[in-house]
Amino acid sequence: MSIRKREWTTPGGVKKSAWVVDYSDTTGKRRLKTFSRKKDADQFAATASVEVREGIHVADSASVTVATAGKLWIASGENAGLERSTIKQRKTHLDYHLVPLIGATLLSKLTVPAVREFEDRMRIEGRSPAMRKKVLTSLGSILADAAERGLATRNPVRDIRGTRKGRDRRQEKRQKGRVEVGVDIPTREEIKALLGALDAHWRPLLITAVFTGMRSSELRGLAWKEVDFKRGEITVNQRADQFGEIGPPKSEAGVRVIPVPPIVINALREHRLQQSKLAHLVFGNPDGGPRSHSNIVNKGLKPAMKRAGVTVTTGEIDKDGNPIVEAKYTGLHSLRHFYASWLINRKEDGGLGLPTKMVQERLGHASIVMTMDVYGHLFPRTDDGTELAQAANILLS
Repeated sequence: MSIRKREWTTPGGVKKSAWVVDYSDTTGKRRLKTFSRKKDADQFAATASVEVREGIHVADSASVTVATAGKLWIASGENAGLERSTIKQRKTHLDYHLVPLIGATLLSKLTVPAVREFEDRMRIEGRSPAMRKKVLTSLGSILADAAERGLATRNPVRDIRGTRKGRDRRQEKRQKGRVEVGVDIPTREEIKALLGALDAHWRPLLITAVFTGMRSSELRGLAWKEVDFKRGEITVNQRADQFGEIGPPKSEAGVRVIPVPPIVINALREHRLQQSKLAHLVFGNPDGGPRSHSNIVNKGLKPAMKRAGVTVTTGEIDKDGNPIVEAKYTGLHSLRHFYASWLINRKEDGGLGLPTKMVQERLGHASIVMTMDVYGHLFPRTDDGTELAQAANILLS
């Protein structure tokens, strides 16, 4: 590998110079790369020398753009049988965020400063912190896929994440915050009002959601064969994705058995009598397919919240001068949060008082860390002043 200065005169009589790095790549092919400054040429030569020796160097002329690598990444996901929702998310990140901003950038030129600049552009153009994080994760995945194909040698996203790990975790906790009763979690009084306001059509589904904490996809994919009326249990073995396709839960922890109270069993018995004997799904459409998530929320949950008086004002008024209200809790996940709090609360407070591990299993969390990160502050404290005094007296006696 050599570095030499090249000088020439343009047709207009202007003298110019550049620094040329002359080297052979990992395949033995001769490569020339030109720089305006010797400092840059020296830096490239030092890096390329190591990469060639380790057999991982990719020349600019052999590299591909982020857009091209992104298409290969999507193809890899399709070949691996990833869910349609995952493929759709990959395409969205590529088409609406990556290609418009850095799609023409060669992977060989994608450095840590270049990725930082990309982050800044996303922020300036109004992408939310959550979206910026997701898109950056996708870019890192694209680079990892490209490295396996021999199209990239470095992953600057991984390098950035390595230096930010602790800071990002702290920032994420600050942004996410803790779920709070009355804000994210319906109160016991609000749930009682909601249950009293349910109409016959939506009552079985929403009662099941309240007393099982099942995810929307799990409710929509629940089959009658998984409902054990005698034992009072529901088994979660499958779910329906956003396209209505039935498949297994995303993780092994999602497969679980949930004991349910008589109110759920009775509601499901009545619901079964009104359905066709050929119906496969518990909460399916008339055609037998899964209901959509938006249908459940917009036609079932929100109207019931309004009837129950579980609302907040929008700050606007109607044509008669009355304040306009909307449902206080606008997602099925609020019912899942309530179920978690019900499992955690002490028996004297109307809860089940279950230990952390059982709460994790009932919710289908992949790890107990996830359970504690979201709900840890809801568990009753056992280190109040009285108990501390008793412990100290026993220790010193």
